[in-house]
Amino acid sequence: MKAMRLYQNKFPLQHKLYRLCWQMVYYLLFRPTPSFCCYRWRNLLLRMFGARLGSHCRIRSDVKIWMPNNLIVGSFVAIGSGVTLYNVAPIRIGSNITLSQNCHLCTASHDIGKLDKPLTMRSISIQSHSWVAAEAFIGMGVTVGKGAVVGARACVFKDVEPWTVVGGNPARFIKKREIRD
Repeated sequence: MKAMRLYQNKFPLQHKLYRLCWQMVYYLLFRPTPSFCCYRWRNLLLRMFGARLGSHCRIRSDVKIWMPNNLIVGSFVAIGSGVTLYNVAPIRIGSNITLSQNCHLCTASHDIGKLDKPLTMRSISIQSHSWVAAEAFIGMGVTVGKGAVVGARACVFKDVEPWTVVGGNPARFIKKREIRD
């Protein structure tokens, strides 16, 4: 068996300084704003740090965003209280989407096949007209298809087909989503 090595953070200094600046802005200017308003202010701060946001985005003040420059959001998107966007790799969120309270999108993990457990990462895509319900977990590399619904507290580790409803741990197909107008 190989000798155990300490985990090494391989991010460059520029990346670490960016994260430090973002954390200061987050805790001093983003987080203290009232959650039910000041959306334009929070969107401005995110854009200043490289986030690409469409129009009419409503991102609550207690949303945790790891790297704004890895965040791409369409128009008419609501990101609820307590959501965690651990976007070491890009997170792409289409238009007309709701991420309900306390859901967690996680683009990174560790390679457990190696003793030093190096960081691995893959992007997440949430396509238009989808809904990720309360306290759901979306794992790295997952695409939630157009119009799909991820049920409350579901854990998604594989792609979700368009216009379907999934739930459970691990998430499984429940039914086709039918839109009635």
